[in-house]
Amino acid sequence: MVSQNLTQEDRRNRARAAAYAKHAKHDPLPTVKKANQAFIKSFEAKVDPQNELPPKERARRARMAFKAHMSSLAYRSARARREKAAGGGRHA
Repeated sequence: MVSQNLTQEDRRNRARAAAYAKHAKHDPLPTVKKANQAFIKSFEAKVDPQNELPPKERARRARMAFKAHMSSLAYRSARARREKAAGGGRHA
């Protein structure tokens, strides 16, 4: 199958299958741990790009930015599910 002809669902399913195969062969914890640390660091960089805040305050703000991000994702996901159930288009 040519990559240019894949739908979003096809790409998602292909990536999911590749991830399952990878985790069947290797312990996923080191990979996931590194990814999670990088993800959290990205929020720290967003809330304190100049690295001027005390570590505790930077961590607190990063947690709040993370929660805001996840809440936004949850909202967009719920809205998309409602629209799909109502037969509407996808506007995320």
